[in-house]
Amino acid sequence: MAKILIIEDDSTFSQVLEGFLTKHGHEPHVVNDVKKAFKITDQQNFDLLLIDYRLPDGTGLDVLSHILEKGSAQPAIIMTSFNDVRTAVKSIQLGAFDYITKPVNPDELLMLIKNALGKKETAKSSKSVEHTDAIKGKSTIADKLYEHINLVAPTDMSVIIQGESGTGKEYAARALHTQSKRANKPFVAIDCGALSKDLAASELFGHAKGSFTGALTDKKGQFEAADGGTLFLDEVGNLSYEVQVKMLRALQERTIQPLGSTKSIKVDVRIITATNDDLKMSVANGSFREDLYHRLNEFKIQLPALRNRGKDIELFINHFIKLSNQELNRDVKNISAEAKTLLLQYDWPGNLRELKNVVKRMVLLTPTDTAEVEALPEDMIISINQAPKSSGTDLKAINEVNEKAMIMETLIKVKYNKSKAAKLLNIDRKTLYSKMERYDIE
Repeated sequence: MAKILIIEDDSTFSQVLEGFLTKHGHEPHVVNDVKKAFKITDQQNFDLLLIDYRLPDGTGLDVLSHILEKGSAQPAIIMTSFNDVRTAVKSIQLGAFDYITKPVNPDELLMLIKNALGKKETAKSSKSVEHTDAIKGKSTIADKLYEHINLVAPTDMSVIIQGESGTGKEYAARALHTQSKRANKPFVAIDCGALSKDLAASELFGHAKGSFTGALTDKKGQFEAADGGTLFLDEVGNLSYEVQVKMLRALQERTIQPLGSTKSIKVDVRIITATNDDLKMSVANGSFREDLYHRLNEFKIQLPALRNRGKDIELFINHFIKLSNQELNRDVKNISAEAKTLLLQYDWPGNLRELKNVVKRMVLLTPTDTAEVEALPEDMIISINQAPKSSGTDLKAINEVNEKAMIMETLIKVKYNKSKAAKLLNIDRKTLYSKMERYDIE
């Protein structure tokens, strides 16, 4: 039984959800706005959050940001209408586990809840979902990627893995570890995006009993836990300036000092970091130390977006069908021509993670051996049909598509801080608001 918080302002729908979850053995709690969500999540811990994207006093992103600031590891699923799907997919980069569109399919919801709760347990045991589900691509761009991994893995060089959300950065980090001379030592993965400023230093370097309120015992930091092995820091750009200073010292001197302690501890750790963003830009705007960047960037690996992987997409589809058949006790062997065309046309903003989830849903909703287009998410079909065509000669339309994409990417990068976004885009806030309204960006 899981304790689940429903954040939904539609009272009828929330009652239906509450009854449905209770029927399936869960313990649901309901609030109807952002303010109440803040209050209850500050007072109680939940196994899972179901968050409506549009709320009376804000959006689901506000709740996600609040959870992140607390340093909480509660998985969240965003519930959204078709028109908000693009933003919902982007919200995954801000910490959401996944999203589901309304009207909610009951089987799909149960599957997502099971996956989210399963990921929470997986995170506790430091195992990677991407790693266990991974399959190598065979395209030219994939060959180059594996060539770089094979080249740098046996060394002790620090590596930055750069790529969009869902491209398999942790899988690449584990591949580097397993092919290194440290393979029989610990691999410790940390999501820096889920660490609050106050918790990050303690998590990385440990603390002594009594060093701050709530420090009831000594705690070993992850640097020490990874001694002799590899420390993987996902979304390293989210670390505060103060923690960056401590990180630089740890790398230079190969020693750490737990919070509240005068004792220095020697550590031998290889550092692998990952980021959705270009850290060069963070260095340029002063949010990331240049000296730390150069210390981390002894070798950079760029992971390709799924839409750029050509023939690999079909390979991944078949692989995820096989995995889903085993997990869901299905026997899907074929995909109709129409469904396959849509799968290959879609641009996959959530990359491999989104593809895996869509294929799993498709298999779940296919009782026969052939998956039809009806088993695909309706929002995906709508987005393909409504996607602007950039192959024509309408230069204005092409520019508008590119401008909207750039604004969206910048807003995600600065966690929807519009002042920072306007500054990075080199426009004033009034112009930014005008363009957001024009392109229907929330």
